[in-house]
Amino acid sequence: MSYPRSFSHIGLSVPDIENAVKFYSEVMGWYLVMEPSEVKEEVDTAIGIMCQDVFGEGYEDFKIAHMVTSDGIGIELFEFKQNDQNAPVFNHVPTGMFHFSVQDPDIEGLVNKIVENGGKQRMPIRAYYPGEKPYKMCYVEDPFGIVFEIYTHSYEVTYSSGAY
Repeated sequence: MSYPRSFSHIGLSVPDIENAVKFYSEVMGWYLVMEPSEVKEEVDTAIGIMCQDVFGEGYEDFKIAHMVTSDGIGIELFEFKQNDQNAPVFNHVPTGMFHFSVQDPDIEGLVNKIVENGGKQRMPIRAYYPGEKPYKMCYVEDPFGIVFEIYTHSYEVTYSSGAY
């Protein structure tokens, strides 16, 4: 029998982990559950072996921090030495993830806070059902070039026909 799995966490690669922790804690309100720390390449510990499985040989070291949202979704931040310091070019076409989404009923306030803290508003705030339901959305970008979306209401309420 198939059943829906819950979402555990998402990993984001950032050029400056300390500034990313500051942005995501102060702007998004996410809790820091593990301070930025350095992981060195080695194969003597479980984490060292796992990292080599994922990144291959030669990654040398990286910094990692763990944050969590109000609903318990983990945010894993990575800073690699080899990280391209330029913001990624937004491209929604290739297979793979091109955004994640957060929820805040005060979408205007959050968008303004993102922009005030070095991020970008990528589009106007739009209503899903203008004049009918109060659901809104907007794509934004953090100061590191990571694109994400903001919803005013939960995913299931936004797409269900019976709500409101």
